[in-house]
Amino acid sequence: RGLYVRLTARENIEYFGRLQGMEDAAIARRIDEMVERLGMEKFIDRKTEGFSQGQRVKVALARCLIHDPQNILLAEPPNGLDVMSTRGVRSFLRDEKAKGKCILFSSHVMQEVSAVCDDIVVIDAGAITSCGSEAALLAETGRDNLEDAFVHLVTGGQL
Repeated sequence: RGLYVRLTARENIEYFGRLQGMEDAAIARRIDEMVERLGMEKFIDRKTEGFSQGQRVKVALARCLIHDPQNILLAEPPNGLDVMSTRGVRSFLRDEKAKGKCILFSSHVMQEVSAVCDDIVVIDAGAITSCGSEAALLAETGRDNLEDAFVHLVTGGQL
């Protein structure tokens, strides 16, 4: 996840805030907010060397979002997180969406897609096979869950 292992989690996030031209007070406020929202209290002031996968994901997410961007592009954000951390990331994304942020979320885990996304685009071999809400994809395929609908859409109903 590209963390600087000699820096603490806080220092990693601060560094990226400075790269975005943020003032120190704004960086500190935003870090405090993300520490609470992403559950990083226990490790925010530890050096990142030896962090678990979940801890690295949280720091990387906070580092990328420190400047409070309007558009957020994420690929498999809950990858490597435990159940509680995954729920925390979902809640964070829902809150950002409620603030009017545009979030593009790429995942192979249909449970995550179902939990977070309003509109879904199914891509197979670089081509869009279908798009719409979860309800629309379920209706289109006649399936009762998103994973089955996805498999139906990418295999042409062959499985």
